[in-house]
Amino acid sequence: MKRPDISRKTVLLIAGAVGITLLGFKACSGDNSKLKYNTEAVDRGDIAQSVSANGQLSPVTLVSVGTQVSGIVRSYSADFNDRVSAGQVLMQLDDALLQAQITQSRANLASAEAALTLARNNWGRIQPLAHEGFASIQEVDQARQALQDATARVSQTKAQVQRDQVNLGYAVIRSPVAGVVVSRAVDVGQTVAASFQTPELYKIAKDLREMVIDAYFTESDIGEIQVGQKARFRVDAYPNRSFHGMVKQLRLNPKTEQNVVTYDVVIAVDNSDEKLLPGMTAYVNIDTRHSHDVLRVPTGALRFHPPEEAKIVDDGSAAKAAAEKKNAQADNAGGGEGQGKRRNRNRNTGKVWVQVSGGLKAIPVKLGITDRRYTEITGGELKAGDEVIVEQVISEQDEMKKGMKFRMGE
Repeated sequence: MKRPDISRKTVLLIAGAVGITLLGFKACSGDNSKLKYNTEAVDRGDIAQSVSANGQLSPVTLVSVGTQVSGIVRSYSADFNDRVSAGQVLMQLDDALLQAQITQSRANLASAEAALTLARNNWGRIQPLAHEGFASIQEVDQARQALQDATARVSQTKAQVQRDQVNLGYAVIRSPVAGVVVSRAVDVGQTVAASFQTPELYKIAKDLREMVIDAYFTESDIGEIQVGQKARFRVDAYPNRSFHGMVKQLRLNPKTEQNVVTYDVVIAVDNSDEKLLPGMTAYVNIDTRHSHDVLRVPTGALRFHPPEEAKIVDDGSAAKAAAEKKNAQADNAGGGEGQGKRRNRNRNTGKVWVQVSGGLKAIPVKLGITDRRYTEITGGELKAGDEVIVEQVISEQDEMKKGMKFRMGE
């Protein structure tokens, strides 16, 4: 097959057309008038700054029920989620060995009482003999000692009987409080051994209508939290519902994980409808600072940076450079304290961008508290009603141009 004959002139024409197209593309992309931005108005309103952490719901009082005697579980009368009253029988252990022990102790008590009777009789007989001189002092002392020993033996065996009776009572496991059974750890036929550690048989929540959240806040947030502050939280079980609580306690025991120090903040929760269950994960927010009717700006405006092709009318570069130089000199003179002050200054300052005739202009501002959506403006030239840029509008055509530039290595 014969190839088509493409002249050199045709090739040059095609290359020229491509070059003109690329030049037009560059001119179009570099036209500042084509740039578009989304803006929002500065307004006045309320701002509530908060700190957040995750925690776990638990009952205010969770009682662990154990046993002081060993034995085989014969039966139980309380199961998971059952409501129990104080003193109610929860479980019965096999008491055969305990019954045998108390029978033996009672027999020992009977023997001791018989010995005491004999000792009393001997003491009663030897006293008149001693007065008449027919009994020696040694015999009197021996009779007295025998009476005292018999009396002590009776007291000892009575204590043994009492102890065995108490142990026999421990074979019946009763609830120490009124509440709800959260956990049952043993079953019928299982042997429980009470040796060095008391075995856990039940866990009973005293009242599920009042619960607490143990939420761990970082050391950078703990300074803003105080007892009595209101807290809001949500749980995965009810994603569309917000629950409320109050800070009850700030525990001083720190917890360190992966070099992050956190503190346990206990939050009291009213659970009157008992919708919240023990063990649920709570996502907690605590409002720490409030500002009412303040000048505020969308937080997105503080994160905006002009594109490279945008024309900057006046971004305050000279003033900013002079201020940074002055701060650096102050930091060098003040050491660590100066550096800390500089960090605080940087944290409390920022700038927003507005559209003016001929391009974009930066306006420095002083910042107050933030609720992540809005940030308080405490100083600067902004006023209510000013339109600030929050983001650049990128059209599909602009995306295609950027993609073509990337492929061409520009």
